[in-house]
Amino acid sequence: MVSTDDVSHKRADLESCPPGDNGRDVASFNLAEALYNRFLKRREIDDLAEAIALFRDVLELRPSQHPDRASSLHWLALCLSDRYDKQGVLADLEAAITLGREALELRPPGHPCRSVSLYNLACDLERFQKHTLRDILEEAVQLHRAALELRPSGHPHRASSLHSLAGCLSDRYDNRGVAADLEEAVTLGCAALELRPPGHPHRGISLYTLACDLNRKFQKHTLLCDLTEAIELHRAALELCPSEHPDRASSLHSLAFCLSNKYDNQGTTPDLDEAVTLGHAALVLRPPGHPHRGVSLHRLACDLHRRFQKCALTDDLEEAIRLHRAALELRPPGHLDRASSLHSLALGLSDRYDSRGVVADLEEAVMLGHAALELRPPGHPYRGVSLYNLACDLKTRFQQCALTDDLEEAVQLHRAALELRPSGHPHRALSFCSLALCLSNRYDNQGEVADLEEAIMLGHVSLGLRPPRHPHRSLSLYSLACDLNRRFQKYALMDDLKEAIELHRAALELRPSSHPDRASSLHSLALCLSNRYDIKGVFADLEEAAIELHRVALELRPSGHPDRASSLHSLALCLSNRYDNLGVFADLEEAVTLRREALELCPPGRPHRDIFLNNLACDLRSKFQQHPLSHDLKEAIELHHAALELRPSGHPDRASSLYSLALCLSNRYDNQGVVADLEEAVMLGRATLDLRPPGHPDHAISLNNLAYNLRRRFQRHSLADDLKEAIELHRGALILHPSGHPGRAPSLRSLALCLSDRYDDQGVAADLEEAITLGRAALELRPQGHPHRGISLYSLACDLRRRFQNQALMDDLEEAIEMHRAALELRPSGHPHRASSLGLLALCLSDRYDNQGVVADLEEAVTLRRAA
Repeated sequence: MVSTDDVSHKRADLESCPPGDNGRDVASFNLAEALYNRFLKRREIDDLAEAIALFRDVLELRPSQHPDRASSLHWLALCLSDRYDKQGVLADLEAAITLGREALELRPPGHPCRSVSLYNLACDLERFQKHTLRDILEEAVQLHRAALELRPSGHPHRASSLHSLAGCLSDRYDNRGVAADLEEAVTLGCAALELRPPGHPHRGISLYTLACDLNRKFQKHTLLCDLTEAIELHRAALELCPSEHPDRASSLHSLAFCLSNKYDNQGTTPDLDEAVTLGHAALVLRPPGHPHRGVSLHRLACDLHRRFQKCALTDDLEEAIRLHRAALELRPPGHLDRASSLHSLALGLSDRYDSRGVVADLEEAVMLGHAALELRPPGHPYRGVSLYNLACDLKTRFQQCALTDDLEEAVQLHRAALELRPSGHPHRALSFCSLALCLSNRYDNQGEVADLEEAIMLGHVSLGLRPPRHPHRSLSLYSLACDLNRRFQKYALMDDLKEAIELHRAALELRPSSHPDRASSLHSLALCLSNRYDIKGVFADLEEAAIELHRVALELRPSGHPDRASSLHSLALCLSNRYDNLGVFADLEEAVTLRREALELCPPGRPHRDIFLNNLACDLRSKFQQHPLSHDLKEAIELHHAALELRPSGHPDRASSLYSLALCLSNRYDNQGVVADLEEAVMLGRATLDLRPPGHPDHAISLNNLAYNLRRRFQRHSLADDLKEAIELHRGALILHPSGHPGRAPSLRSLALCLSDRYDDQGVAADLEEAITLGRAALELRPQGHPHRGISLYSLACDLRRRFQNQALMDDLEEAIEMHRAALELRPSGHPHRASSLGLLALCLSDRYDNQGVVADLEEAVTLRRAA
């Protein structure tokens, strides 16, 4: 211990040796040494400054060849090095290195103090490494090795040399990544720790340093035993750093880091909770102005962000963002860790956007990501992660704002990140998967099949890199399945759909109850099964699979869930399909209810609102057709108009909206007889047909729809041109419905109706003959059990009666009566068209009575008319 009296005594000795006295150099040296020792005890910078000044005076009094010059050089270097540690002035460290080199030259091999000069110069070179682009660690390692050779087993400073050489090798590992350096550092650290048993004053620093190297080793090889030992050593070091100990904050910080790594490896929440607690404690010990406050803010923010990702506690994310902002302020332009803070803050803001949907957070995340990337140029070890995360944020912004430039940049960045993650890289599969997602999005946006093909190829590669039991296998299974379903929708290849279903089932097995992505898997598998139902008509796909899966997915997406609207929409679609198949009105009513809720969750301005408007309108029209309540049809028309406004010229679904609105207006004309509705329906039909030219898959249905409305207008106004055009359009549709086409029978019947109308109007027998021929062909395509057989029987019977009235062929009348009887059997009590069948059968029987005089025909005709 150095007392004030000791410094005073040495000062008095110096005062008794005036300049020029032979003993002044010794007196100055002794006072400088006393002041330095008092500095080590009290850490008062004035003592160190005076000691440096005195050592400089001594050095001038001990020129070259002086026997004690080396000692003076050594002590002055030691003081300057300590002042550098205290104040960070680089000139002090540079001077210390220069003095240390000169002292070493004066202590050649064999000199008793050579080891200490080797050791101190090595330590100063290690300090200087962070200020230069030159690699001077190699020299520091060589000097430490030389010092260690001079400090054999039993030497009092062997532990210090072991410890410091380990530190140099650890730094060199950080710079070069050579695993052998880290292995040797751990070995040396263990040896140093053995020489510093419990009670040794430097045991704490050995525990701490060895723990840090074991954590590095864990990060390299992911051997849990290394991390477990690191945590045990850090806990031991922390016990040696009680409250007020200058290294307590470092121990708290490093133990928190290890526990955070253990959480990342094993997912044990208590480890993360403890890391957060320790991080808070470390931050308290590093108040504003502390040189390491920035790193504590950053580390604690990262752990809070992890806990948010695990537990979804908004307070954790808010605190993480606040701490990252504070850390960024302490890392101005030029700071070595600024890029890390920019990157981490961007991650936090991106997650907050995902949680709250505030676009400003996403915009700032993109801006910060670009800034981080600029600070991580080609060759930077973390450029890959910056490329990847910025690409993800740009993709998210594309999904929000539909800016193609964002998606293009995201694809480019993901490709660049993939190049930095070669075969064997732990995140290569992630890059494949994310690039595939971007290409899939670009396919959805631009329709380039090459993008989809590449996405599927990348998806297969990603899946190959994530074998069974890989923690992210389910994501690769899911994404690849979605892309295969997309390709199925493009080419209708059943092999694609089959594989997509198998992959979705496999993903679902890896996403058990409570898995955050289970609802997505249920939803997507249900969509694939719906697609298979549409192609193969296997009712089990629709009822037992798709509908039940959508119901379970909907339960997992309660009110407030961002994907609830999608589940509502898809379940409604399946129920609507089941209504079309089975006619159970309850399915249609539920579909309408679900679509209303989905529409409420998609207010004006949100993407896909047009789809929700359109589909609800279609179900309301179906409901009107079942129970003709005018308010349902009115609402359907209003919704279709709203959807049409959201589908301007050039929109890919504009034709669909025009077509559906025309159908509703035509239905309202049939129900209420307002001619304006029919006129608008014709106008919309023409606009639809313009958007569906020859070659378009829906050209035929558009031809039929316009033809139907033109026939209805002919029936209203008797304009022959309308009927002529309707016949031409129906003929065009019939050509597109060749033998075997499911739409051929309706086309045959519709054309027959128009020809029959023209016969009634113009009396051309050829029209009636053709109508009968077409009617027979339609009836053959609607055998017993066909849902529309009744209407074909009815129409053909009417045309046969017309021909009987023209040509008086009894065979026509007999056949007409048989067909009307058959149609009547298919229209039981309650059927909306039973009255028409009763009335037309009565007319035929009356005709036969007039021709043959059989009273029974007349009596039956009277009975039927009364029933009608």
